[in-house]
Amino acid sequence: MQQAPTRPCADPVRSADVSGAAAIHTEGLSKRYGRTVALDALDLTVRQGEVYGYLGPNGSGKTTTIRLLLGLHRPSAGRAELFGIDAWHDPVAAHRRAAYVAGEPFLWPSLTSDETFAFLANLRGGTDVAYRDVLIARFQLDTAKRVRALSKGNRQKVQLIAAFASRADLLVLDEPTGGLDPLMEVAFRETVVEAKERGQTVFLSSHILSEVEALCDRVGILRAGRLVDEGTLAELRHLSAQTIDVTFDGPAPSLDGLAGVRVAGAGANALRLEVSGNVGPVIAALAAHPVLALSSREPSLEEIFLHHYDGSKDSAGG
Repeated sequence: MQQAPTRPCADPVRSADVSGAAAIHTEGLSKRYGRTVALDALDLTVRQGEVYGYLGPNGSGKTTTIRLLLGLHRPSAGRAELFGIDAWHDPVAAHRRAAYVAGEPFLWPSLTSDETFAFLANLRGGTDVAYRDVLIARFQLDTAKRVRALSKGNRQKVQLIAAFASRADLLVLDEPTGGLDPLMEVAFRETVVEAKERGQTVFLSSHILSEVEALCDRVGILRAGRLVDEGTLAELRHLSAQTIDVTFDGPAPSLDGLAGVRVAGAGANALRLEVSGNVGPVIAALAAHPVLALSSREPSLEEIFLHHYDGSKDSAGG
Protein backbone atom coordinates (compact mmCIF):
# COMPACT_ATOMS: atom_id res chain seq x y z
CA MET A 1 0.00 0.00 0.00
CA GLN A 2 1.28 3.42 -0.94
CA GLN A 3 3.04 5.32 1.83
CA ALA A 4 1.16 8.42 2.87
CA PRO A 5 2.89 11.77 2.29
CA THR A 6 4.58 13.42 5.19
CA ARG A 7 2.87 16.53 6.44
CA PRO A 8 4.87 18.95 8.61
CA CYS A 9 3.88 19.65 12.21
CA ALA A 10 1.09 22.15 12.54
CA ASP A 11 2.16 25.61 13.53
CA PRO A 12 -0.36 26.84 16.12
CA VAL A 13 0.11 30.44 14.96
CA ARG A 14 -0.28 29.80 11.23
CA SER A 15 -3.07 27.25 11.67
CA ALA A 16 -5.18 29.50 13.92
CA ASP A 17 -8.57 30.41 12.50
CA VAL A 18 -8.27 34.05 11.47
CA SER A 19 -12.04 34.46 11.78
CA GLY A 20 -11.79 33.77 15.49
CA ALA A 21 -14.66 31.27 15.28
CA ALA A 22 -14.92 28.79 18.13
CA ALA A 23 -13.69 25.26 17.46
CA ILE A 24 -17.13 24.00 18.53
CA HIS A 25 -20.27 26.07 18.88
CA THR A 26 -23.82 24.85 19.40
CA GLU A 27 -27.06 26.79 19.84
CA GLY A 28 -30.19 25.07 21.11
CA LEU A 29 -28.86 21.76 19.82
CA SER A 30 -31.45 19.06 20.47
CA LYS A 31 -32.04 15.47 19.45
CA ARG A 32 -35.07 13.28 19.95
CA TYR A 33 -35.35 9.60 19.17
CA GLY A 34 -39.09 9.05 19.18
CA ARG A 35 -40.29 10.12 22.61
CA THR A 36 -36.81 10.02 24.10
CA VAL A 37 -35.00 13.34 24.50
CA ALA A 38 -31.32 12.48 24.11
CA LEU A 39 -30.07 16.07 23.99
CA ASP A 40 -32.03 19.09 25.14
CA ALA A 41 -31.22 22.62 23.90
CA LEU A 42 -27.43 22.40 24.27
CA ASP A 43 -25.62 25.75 24.16
CA LEU A 44 -21.91 25.01 24.13
CA THR A 45 -18.78 26.87 23.06
CA VAL A 46 -15.32 25.28 22.97
CA ARG A 47 -12.61 27.80 22.24
CA GLN A 48 -9.70 27.12 19.93
CA GLY A 49 -6.64 25.73 21.68
CA GLU A 50 -8.37 24.49 24.85
CA VAL A 51 -8.89 20.99 26.21
CA TYR A 52 -12.56 20.66 27.09
CA GLY A 53 -13.83 17.81 29.25
CA TYR A 54 -17.36 16.62 28.53
CA LEU A 55 -18.64 14.62 31.48
CA GLY A 56 -21.62 12.44 32.13
CA PRO A 57 -22.49 8.80 32.77
CA ASN A 58 -23.72 6.42 30.09
CA GLY A 59 -27.05 7.68 28.79
CA SER A 60 -26.46 11.35 29.56
CA GLY A 61 -26.14 12.46 25.92
CA LYS A 62 -22.38 12.65 25.37
CA THR A 63 -22.23 10.34 22.36
CA THR A 64 -25.37 11.89 20.90
CA THR A 65 -23.64 15.27 21.04
CA ILE A 66 -20.63 13.89 19.18
CA ARG A 67 -22.80 12.27 16.49
CA LEU A 68 -24.42 15.66 15.90
CA LEU A 69 -21.03 17.40 15.77
CA LEU A 70 -19.82 14.84 13.23
CA GLY A 71 -22.91 15.22 11.05
CA LEU A 72 -23.88 11.58 11.55
CA HIS A 73 -27.33 12.47 12.89
CA ARG A 74 -29.61 15.33 11.92
CA PRO A 75 -30.48 17.69 14.80
CA SER A 76 -34.11 17.78 15.85
CA ALA A 77 -33.58 21.46 16.61
CA GLY A 78 -30.74 23.95 16.83
CA ARG A 79 -27.38 23.87 15.11
CA ALA A 80 -23.79 22.70 15.58
CA GLU A 81 -20.76 24.42 14.05
CA LEU A 82 -17.09 23.50 13.80
CA PHE A 83 -14.87 26.54 13.17
CA GLY A 84 -17.97 28.49 12.13
CA ILE A 85 -19.20 25.90 9.58
CA ASP A 86 -22.50 24.08 10.01
CA ALA A 87 -21.77 20.42 10.74
CA TRP A 88 -24.97 19.12 9.15
CA HIS A 89 -25.43 21.38 6.11
CA ASP A 90 -21.75 21.48 5.06
CA PRO A 91 -20.15 18.39 6.64
CA VAL A 92 -17.17 18.08 4.29
CA ALA A 93 -15.95 21.60 5.01
CA ALA A 94 -16.87 21.40 8.70
CA HIS A 95 -14.88 18.22 9.30
CA ARG A 96 -11.84 19.00 7.16
CA ARG A 97 -9.98 20.20 10.27
CA ALA A 98 -11.24 17.53 12.66
CA ALA A 99 -10.20 14.01 13.66
CA TYR A 100 -12.35 11.57 15.62
CA VAL A 101 -11.65 8.67 17.98
CA ALA A 102 -14.64 6.45 18.75
CA GLY A 103 -15.23 4.75 22.07
CA GLU A 104 -15.63 1.41 20.28
CA PRO A 105 -12.95 0.90 17.60
CA PHE A 106 -14.45 -0.54 14.40
CA LEU A 107 -11.61 -0.97 11.91
CA TRP A 108 -10.93 -3.11 8.83
CA PRO A 109 -10.09 -6.56 10.23
CA SER A 110 -8.02 -7.80 7.29
CA LEU A 111 -5.67 -4.79 7.26
CA THR A 112 -2.56 -4.47 9.38
CA SER A 113 -2.11 -1.40 11.54
CA ASP A 114 0.45 -0.07 9.05
CA GLU A 115 -2.01 -0.50 6.19
CA THR A 116 -4.76 1.13 8.25
CA PHE A 117 -2.55 4.16 8.92
CA ALA A 118 -1.70 4.49 5.23
CA PHE A 119 -5.32 4.15 4.16
CA LEU A 120 -6.56 6.76 6.63
CA ALA A 121 -3.73 9.14 5.75
CA ASN A 122 -4.47 8.87 2.02
CA LEU A 123 -8.17 9.33 2.71
CA ARG A 124 -7.44 12.49 4.68
CA GLY A 125 -4.78 13.81 2.33
CA GLY A 126 -1.70 13.49 4.52
CA THR A 127 -0.29 12.81 7.93
CA ASP A 128 2.81 13.54 9.98
CA VAL A 129 4.70 10.30 9.45
CA ALA A 130 7.56 11.22 11.78
CA TYR A 131 5.19 11.97 14.64
CA ARG A 132 3.21 8.84 13.86
CA ASP A 133 6.37 6.79 14.34
CA VAL A 134 6.95 8.51 17.69
CA LEU A 135 3.43 7.58 18.76
CA ILE A 136 3.78 3.97 17.58
CA ALA A 137 6.81 3.63 19.85
CA ARG A 138 5.13 5.47 22.72
CA PHE A 139 2.02 3.28 22.59
CA GLN A 140 4.09 0.13 22.00
CA LEU A 141 2.00 -1.00 19.03
CA ASP A 142 3.00 -3.93 16.81
CA THR A 143 1.96 -2.52 13.44
CA ALA A 144 2.57 -5.75 11.49
CA LYS A 145 -0.38 -7.57 13.08
CA ARG A 146 -3.75 -7.62 11.37
CA VAL A 147 -6.51 -5.72 13.12
CA ARG A 148 -8.51 -8.92 13.69
CA ALA A 149 -5.66 -10.19 15.89
CA LEU A 150 -5.55 -7.08 18.06
CA SER A 151 -7.15 -6.64 21.49
CA LYS A 152 -9.61 -3.80 22.03
CA GLY A 153 -6.86 -1.78 23.70
CA ASN A 154 -4.52 -2.19 20.74
CA ARG A 155 -7.28 -1.33 18.27
CA GLN A 156 -7.88 1.79 20.35
CA LYS A 157 -4.18 2.62 19.99
CA VAL A 158 -4.55 2.46 16.20
CA GLN A 159 -7.33 5.05 16.34
CA LEU A 160 -5.43 7.31 18.71
CA ILE A 161 -2.19 7.22 16.75
CA ALA A 162 -3.96 7.93 13.44
CA ALA A 163 -5.93 10.84 14.93
CA PHE A 164 -3.05 12.54 16.73
CA ALA A 165 -0.65 12.03 13.79
CA SER A 166 -3.12 13.84 11.52
CA ARG A 167 -2.30 17.08 13.39
CA ALA A 168 -5.98 18.03 13.05
CA ASP A 169 -6.94 21.37 14.55
CA LEU A 170 -9.80 19.69 16.46
CA LEU A 171 -9.60 16.26 18.09
CA VAL A 172 -12.97 14.79 19.10
CA LEU A 173 -12.30 11.95 21.53
CA ASP A 174 -15.18 9.77 22.74
CA GLU A 175 -14.08 7.64 25.74
CA PRO A 176 -10.61 7.36 24.14
CA THR A 177 -8.83 5.29 26.80
CA GLY A 178 -11.25 2.35 26.93
CA GLY A 179 -9.19 -0.84 26.96
CA LEU A 180 -5.88 0.89 27.66
CA ASP A 181 -3.77 -0.23 30.61
CA PRO A 182 -2.48 2.36 33.13
CA LEU A 183 0.87 2.79 31.35
CA MET A 184 -0.89 3.52 28.06
CA GLU A 185 -3.21 5.97 29.82
CA VAL A 186 -0.07 7.87 30.84
CA ALA A 187 1.05 7.83 27.19
CA PHE A 188 -2.35 9.19 26.17
CA ARG A 189 -2.14 12.05 28.64
CA GLU A 190 1.34 12.95 27.39
CA THR A 191 0.03 13.04 23.83
CA VAL A 192 -2.91 15.30 24.74
CA VAL A 193 -0.52 17.72 26.45
CA GLU A 194 1.60 17.83 23.28
CA ALA A 195 -1.50 18.54 21.19
CA LYS A 196 -2.46 21.42 23.47
CA GLU A 197 1.05 22.85 23.30
CA ARG A 198 0.73 22.91 19.50
CA GLY A 199 -2.49 24.88 19.74
CA GLN A 200 -4.86 22.05 18.86
CA THR A 201 -8.32 21.85 20.42
CA VAL A 202 -9.32 18.67 22.25
CA PHE A 203 -12.93 17.76 23.00
CA LEU A 204 -12.66 14.92 25.50
CA SER A 205 -15.82 12.99 26.32
CA SER A 206 -15.12 10.77 29.29
CA HIS A 207 -16.43 9.29 32.50
CA ILE A 208 -12.91 8.90 33.93
CA LEU A 209 -12.84 11.88 36.24
CA SER A 210 -9.13 11.70 37.10
CA GLU A 211 -8.32 11.87 33.39
CA VAL A 212 -10.45 14.96 32.88
CA GLU A 213 -9.13 16.61 36.04
CA ALA A 214 -5.53 16.12 34.92
CA LEU A 215 -5.96 17.37 31.35
CA CYS A 216 -8.82 19.78 30.88
CA ASP A 217 -8.94 23.58 30.93
CA ARG A 218 -12.73 23.61 31.28
CA VAL A 219 -15.35 21.02 32.08
CA GLY A 220 -19.01 20.63 31.15
CA ILE A 221 -21.28 18.28 33.10
CA LEU A 222 -24.16 16.71 31.22
CA ARG A 223 -27.20 15.28 32.96
CA ALA A 224 -30.23 13.77 31.22
CA GLY A 225 -29.33 15.57 28.00
CA ARG A 226 -28.83 18.98 29.60
CA LEU A 227 -25.65 20.88 30.39
CA VAL A 228 -26.07 21.42 34.14
CA ASP A 229 -22.69 22.94 35.00
CA GLU A 230 -19.66 24.33 33.20
CA GLY A 231 -16.43 26.12 34.01
CA THR A 232 -12.81 25.73 34.97
CA LEU A 233 -12.11 23.45 37.91
CA ALA A 234 -11.38 26.53 40.01
CA GLU A 235 -14.78 28.00 39.13
CA LEU A 236 -16.62 24.77 39.83
CA ARG A 237 -14.84 24.32 43.13
CA HIS A 238 -15.67 27.89 44.12
CA LEU A 239 -19.34 27.00 43.85
CA SER A 240 -18.92 23.87 45.97
CA ALA A 241 -18.41 23.33 49.66
CA GLN A 242 -14.92 22.75 50.97
CA THR A 243 -14.31 19.90 53.36
CA ILE A 244 -12.78 20.46 56.81
CA ASP A 245 -11.65 17.51 58.94
CA VAL A 246 -11.16 18.23 62.65
CA THR A 247 -9.78 15.98 65.39
CA PHE A 248 -10.37 16.97 69.03
CA ASP A 249 -8.63 16.22 72.30
CA GLY A 250 -11.81 14.81 73.75
CA PRO A 251 -15.40 14.32 72.58
CA ALA A 252 -16.39 16.12 69.39
CA PRO A 253 -18.67 19.10 70.07
CA SER A 254 -21.95 19.86 68.34
CA LEU A 255 -21.65 22.57 65.71
CA ASP A 256 -25.31 22.61 64.75
CA GLY A 257 -26.74 25.96 63.81
CA LEU A 258 -23.76 27.41 61.94
CA ALA A 259 -24.89 28.93 58.65
CA GLY A 260 -23.52 27.19 55.57
CA VAL A 261 -22.10 24.26 57.54
CA ARG A 262 -23.15 20.64 57.24
CA VAL A 263 -21.73 17.83 59.38
CA ALA A 264 -20.83 15.20 56.78
CA GLY A 265 -19.31 12.71 59.19
CA ALA A 266 -18.58 12.30 62.87
CA GLY A 267 -16.65 10.07 65.25
CA ALA A 268 -16.09 10.06 68.98
CA ASN A 269 -13.30 12.63 68.65
CA ALA A 270 -13.66 13.93 65.07
CA LEU A 271 -15.91 15.86 62.72
CA ARG A 272 -16.02 16.20 58.94
CA LEU A 273 -17.63 19.48 57.93
CA GLU A 274 -18.77 20.69 54.52
CA VAL A 275 -18.59 24.48 54.48
CA SER A 276 -20.20 26.70 51.86
CA GLY A 277 -18.92 30.27 51.83
CA ASN A 278 -16.80 31.95 54.50
CA VAL A 279 -15.00 29.56 56.88
CA GLY A 280 -14.51 32.30 59.51
CA PRO A 281 -17.53 31.34 61.65
CA VAL A 282 -16.34 27.72 61.70
CA ILE A 283 -12.84 28.69 62.83
CA ALA A 284 -14.31 30.94 65.53
CA ALA A 285 -16.53 28.12 66.79
CA LEU A 286 -13.66 25.63 66.80
CA ALA A 287 -11.48 28.02 68.80
CA ALA A 288 -13.58 27.30 71.88
CA HIS A 289 -12.68 23.60 71.78
CA PRO A 290 -9.42 21.61 72.17
CA VAL A 291 -8.49 20.95 68.52
CA LEU A 292 -5.64 18.50 67.94
CA ALA A 293 -5.60 18.58 64.13
CA LEU A 294 -7.39 20.43 61.36
CA SER A 295 -7.17 20.06 57.58
CA SER A 296 -9.20 21.49 54.75
CA ARG A 297 -9.38 20.71 51.05
CA GLU A 298 -11.28 21.76 47.97
CA PRO A 299 -13.71 19.25 46.46
CA SER A 300 -12.39 16.91 43.80
CA LEU A 301 -13.96 16.80 40.36
CA GLU A 302 -15.52 13.49 41.38
CA GLU A 303 -17.28 15.16 44.32
CA ILE A 304 -18.51 18.01 42.11
CA PHE A 305 -19.74 15.50 39.55
CA LEU A 306 -21.52 13.32 42.11
CA HIS A 307 -23.16 16.43 43.56
CA HIS A 308 -25.11 16.78 40.30
CA TYR A 309 -26.10 13.11 40.26
CA ASP A 310 -26.83 12.50 43.93
CA GLY A 311 -30.12 10.68 44.20
CA SER A 312 -31.00 11.02 40.53
CA LYS A 313 -31.30 8.70 37.55
CA ASP A 314 -30.79 9.55 33.91
CA SER A 315 -33.35 8.73 31.30
CA ALA A 316 -31.69 10.28 28.26
CA GLY A 317 -30.05 8.36 25.46
CA GLY A 318 -26.44 8.28 24.24
